[in-house]
Amino acid sequence: MANVIINQLYKHTELQTSYGINNVAIVKGRPRTLNLKDMISEFVEFRHEVVVRRTQFELREAEKRAHILLGYLIALDHLDEVIALIRASATPDIAKDNLINAGWGLDEIQAKAILELRLQRLTGMERDKIRGEYDDLVKLITHLKELLANEGMRYDVIKTELFEIKEKFGDTRKTEITYLDDEVKIKDLIKEEDVVITISHFGYVKRTSTDEYRAQRRGGRGVIGGRTREEDYIEHLFVASTHHTLLFFTEKGRCYWLPVYEIPEGEKTGKGRAIQNLMQLLPGDKIRAVIDVKDLKDEAFVNSHNIVLCTKKGVIKKTELIDFSRPRLSGVIAITINEGDELLEAKLTDGHCEIMMGVMTGRAIRFSEEKVRATGRGAIGVAGIEVNDNNDEVVGMICVNPVTDASRTVLVVSEKGFGKRTQIDEYRFTNRGGKGVKTINVTEKTGRLVGILDVAEKEDLMITCKSGVTIRMKVSDISEQGRATQGVKLIRLDEGDEIAAITKLEDQHVADNGNGNSNGTEAPIEGPTETGDENATSEGEISSGSSPE
Repeated sequence: MANVIINQLYKHTELQTSYGINNVAIVKGRPRTLNLKDMISEFVEFRHEVVVRRTQFELREAEKRAHILLGYLIALDHLDEVIALIRASATPDIAKDNLINAGWGLDEIQAKAILELRLQRLTGMERDKIRGEYDDLVKLITHLKELLANEGMRYDVIKTELFEIKEKFGDTRKTEITYLDDEVKIKDLIKEEDVVITISHFGYVKRTSTDEYRAQRRGGRGVIGGRTREEDYIEHLFVASTHHTLLFFTEKGRCYWLPVYEIPEGEKTGKGRAIQNLMQLLPGDKIRAVIDVKDLKDEAFVNSHNIVLCTKKGVIKKTELIDFSRPRLSGVIAITINEGDELLEAKLTDGHCEIMMGVMTGRAIRFSEEKVRATGRGAIGVAGIEVNDNNDEVVGMICVNPVTDASRTVLVVSEKGFGKRTQIDEYRFTNRGGKGVKTINVTEKTGRLVGILDVAEKEDLMITCKSGVTIRMKVSDISEQGRATQGVKLIRLDEGDEIAAITKLEDQHVADNGNGNSNGTEAPIEGPTETGDENATSEGEISSGSSPE
């Protein structure tokens, strides 16, 4: 897991360092501790002093050079006299004195320079160069004197030079300066984004970008959602943020914690990593339910929410979320399971929800959450729905708030790919522990009930088969029907294949790579490069459409 490794390097190596800064500088010969404003002021004053001293130096040098060039020009104007005077002198010193005393206004420096002048400088072209150089120096001297006299011009020079340095040497900062933090928070260094979490029947887990799944019309063939062993299949598939914490509930009634960002990334067709490598599951135990919690340290949230658990034999139990807010590496007991029973589902509620439970034989029960008294983590629970015999069991549980979830409907799916939506109000309230009412007409054609969800039209539905094929469709494409109907065909299954799991994607973006429409009217899907399943269709064979049913 690259992100975790990088964060460990930040924490345990010099890749990221925290240290104190004491801004002590020598100001006018004395050490001073400066704040940011003082540092900028002192720096500007220093640059101003540099500009003044540099200008004074350049002015002195320019005046020296101009003085010599002026001597050359005087000598060139009296060239014949100068040559005759030098030839008549016995020594260089006598020649220098004669030039000074000749009445042309030359001083000792100019006279010495004239004596050192090479004969080639006496040509017409060289004389023009001397004249041009002298004129340029006169202009420079005028500018330098003006610069020394005008403070505003000096500050303009400072700004211009700083812009030139920025243009020449400026680049993107490669480090980040921040305030001291007592400890590196790994979560803060992880990009927050929604990902699809998949867990297989044999306990392989991975996270994948939601953009890798695209929408189809109902009745399509789907794509491979996970490459697994021949007898393995995707059992849990849901969406979570990388900054959230997942609570894993096992069939033996234990609870474990795992941040989403610690789940290894994988391709859509990848198998994932064994979940036993990420948490200390008991031998023979497996994950049955997962709850996504934004922040377990938010006291107001954990004190106002509950975890509702149900088992395959119809037992239901409610425990306050605060009892699960202190993660332990070895996990904790969430519910005491009776012999021959298993934990099936776990839901997060706000204390004002309505609970629905569905069984394989096509029945469902609806009752208020208030009918279930909150108990401690180790309690057994109470009866939620009556299960007929050893061949029947609970397939799912719904917890909806009648105020905030008024627009939601009940979605049921059978093992042979039939499904429908039904208004919640069509299910009458009954006492907890009763038989319930019919939720789907179970026949040999439809197969038994395999899943029950509460959905909204803006959501998408993800259906996963035991062969590993996954199809994503809009909930709005699934028609609403009465409780006792069999529904419509949602996915075409290969011979011997069955629905393994269904899950909803809440208001998720439907990726469109230019091959289809995002409105679901005709959305062909990408076939995987490698399916790992001999029965899976290839990319060219995958299509979408509506079932004749």
